[in-house]
Amino acid sequence: MKGFADRVSSVEEYYFSAKLREVNQMIADGKPVINLGIGSPDLAPDSKVIYALKSTADNAQAHGYQSYQGIPELRTSIANFYSREYGVSLNPTKEILPMMGSKEGIMHLSMTFLNPGDEVLIPNPGYPTYTSVTNLLGAKPIYYNLDLTKAGRPNFEELENQDLRKVKIMWINYPHMPTGAPGSRTILQELVTFAKKHELVLLHDNPYSHILTKEPLSILSIPEAKEVAMELNSLSKAFNMPGWRVGMLAGREDWIEKVLKVKSNMDSGMFLGIQKGAIAALNLGESWFSDIESTYQSRRKLVWKLADKLNLTYDIKAAGLFVWCKVPDGKTADQVVDELLYERNIFITPGKIFGSEGEDYVRFSMCMPEFKILEAINRVK
Repeated sequence: MKGFADRVSSVEEYYFSAKLREVNQMIADGKPVINLGIGSPDLAPDSKVIYALKSTADNAQAHGYQSYQGIPELRTSIANFYSREYGVSLNPTKEILPMMGSKEGIMHLSMTFLNPGDEVLIPNPGYPTYTSVTNLLGAKPIYYNLDLTKAGRPNFEELENQDLRKVKIMWINYPHMPTGAPGSRTILQELVTFAKKHELVLLHDNPYSHILTKEPLSILSIPEAKEVAMELNSLSKAFNMPGWRVGMLAGREDWIEKVLKVKSNMDSGMFLGIQKGAIAALNLGESWFSDIESTYQSRRKLVWKLADKLNLTYDIKAAGLFVWCKVPDGKTADQVVDELLYERNIFITPGKIFGSEGEDYVRFSMCMPEFKILEAINRVK
C-alpha cells in the first residue's frame, strides 16, 4: 500500500465522533451521563411529518432513485417557506437545491468554489466543519473575530487591513453557533456590501433562524444579496429532524447549476419518503414554531440556573439552540468540562473545539428534557 492521501493528515476525526464514543462507553459501564454537549434535538417531528414518511414507504413505487434536484413539490414548498418566513422570493426550479443536510452542503459549496491555495474567511469561534472542509480541499482558512457585544458583528475594520486578494468565500452563520450571537439586518447588509467590494462569495449557514429568535432572518432578504450570497438551511433543528438528513441551498441560478454539477456526482437523490416528510414539515403553521419556542425558553432558563451554580457567565440576549458560557477566572474550560464529566456525569462541550476564541468558554446544548437538566442542577449542588 502506497500511503494515504495527504488530505487525511490535514484533519482530525470530528470531535463529537470521538468524544461520544467515550460518553457512550461510560453509559455502557453504568454511569448515568447526562449529555448536554451535542445539539441533536430530542423532540419528535410533527405527526404529519411522520405520517407522510410512513404512507410514502407503503407505496411500492416509492423506492427507486429520485431526482438529483428533488421533486418539484419539495422545491415549491421550500420556495413558499422562504416567502412566508423570510420575505424572500425564490424560483423553485432554478434557485433552490435540496440537500441531504446542510453539512453535506458545506462540502459541495466548498468543492464548487475552491481551488488549492484559495483562502476562506471563517468565524472564530465557528462551526469546525468550515475549517475541516477547507483543509481537506487544500485551501487556507483565515479566521475573523466577532464582536459579541454587537450581536456578533464581524470586525470589518480589522478585515479591511488584511490582504483579501486570495479570499474566495466567507462563511457566516446567524444565529451564530456556538455563541448564539443573533446578528441583525444591519450586519447582513454590511456583509453584502463587504462581499461586493472584495468580490467574495458569502455563504450563510442558517439552521437556527427559528430557535429563540425575535425575527427569522435570511441573507437573501437583503437588497442585492443574491448577487454575492447563497444560503444553506436545514430541517434538523427547527423541525426536530436531524437524523433525516434533509436541508436546502438557495441562491442565484448560475451558482446553483455549478453546485449541482458537484452534487450529482456524489449522491443519487433523496428517498421520496423523506422528501414527503420535509414537505409536511415546511407546510406546518406558526403554532409549530411557538410550541418549540416555549419548550426551549423553559429549558434555557434551567440551563442558565445550572450555569449560575457553576459561576459561569452568559448573554441572555443570545439565540439558537445553545448557551455559550465564559468560565470564571482561575479555572480553565477543560477543568470545568472534565470535573462535570468525571465527577458529576454531565457532558458539556469545551469551547476550544470551535476555535482559539473559544478557549475560555464552554457550550451547553438544550437538547435534553427539563427533568434531565434539573437532575444536572441537583448534581452540582
